[in-house]
Amino acid sequence: MYRQPLVALESTVIAHGLPYPHNLDLARRLEAAVLEEGGLPRTVGVLQGRPLAGLVPSQIEHLATHPGVRKLSLRDLPVAVARRLDGATTVAATMWISHRHGIEVFATGGIGGVHRAAHGGPSFDVSADLDALARIPMVVVCAGAKAILDLPATREVLETRGVTVVGYGTDEMPAFYSRTSGLPVDVRCDTPEEVAALVRARRDLGLPGATLVTVPIPEEAAIPAGEIAPAIEQALEEADRRGLRSGEVTPFLLQRLSTLTGERSLRANLALLEHNARVAARIAVALAPPRYA
Repeated sequence: MYRQPLVALESTVIAHGLPYPHNLDLARRLEAAVLEEGGLPRTVGVLQGRPLAGLVPSQIEHLATHPGVRKLSLRDLPVAVARRLDGATTVAATMWISHRHGIEVFATGGIGGVHRAAHGGPSFDVSADLDALARIPMVVVCAGAKAILDLPATREVLETRGVTVVGYGTDEMPAFYSRTSGLPVDVRCDTPEEVAALVRARRDLGLPGATLVTVPIPEEAAIPAGEIAPAIEQALEEADRRGLRSGEVTPFLLQRLSTLTGERSLRANLALLEHNARVAARIAVALAPPRYA
């Protein structure tokens, strides 16, 4: 079915995850990284109500610079289409659009999950990414769940939903900025070919849902969990005082962490995103028919 080594790239990080001009530079670097590894990049977004997988440079620049770009999860897609809005897609929305366009591999930074406020707080904030991972048959390459989340609870939900969690060169699920979390993966794979064999087996079994490939951030860019934890706690407290909820929380936290860490978290984010794109391209090539390998 999949005749080319296509790699989907999300657009939320372009429109809402990083400041300009880092966002536009990153978008270009991610596409270049996929190409260098033999893959074909397909940045996903919504322009004037049209869900697209394969934005051209001018469309990517529009998402990076236009203030009216919406953040779109699955619930928001029909609104954007009906009202002909521009939108940047989250993990869940990117997966849905990519799958409809015949793309099997998707590279992102970190998935959403169970927010810490879900335990005993005023809201039960759980990302739609987890439902998408349980339902949409794709290979999602990430650096684990975002470090601002409740990582043990997120890991439990992934297990409950039947999502196979792969450690790429690791026996532990990475923690976004940090290389380890203390949480186990379901299986370790050390090569793209091992991942491809696992994906084919899941496909042949007819199982729903994604294969989640978790890739540790490059060592030189990593921030040990003990160092980043105080900044995360401070950012979370500030978000709570502001009364932020749902889609407002993550962009605020990422921006605040960048300030609190002297942009160290920003540099880490950029490094892991590019590394994930390269790994995803290698997996896409391993999954492609021989004439594209």
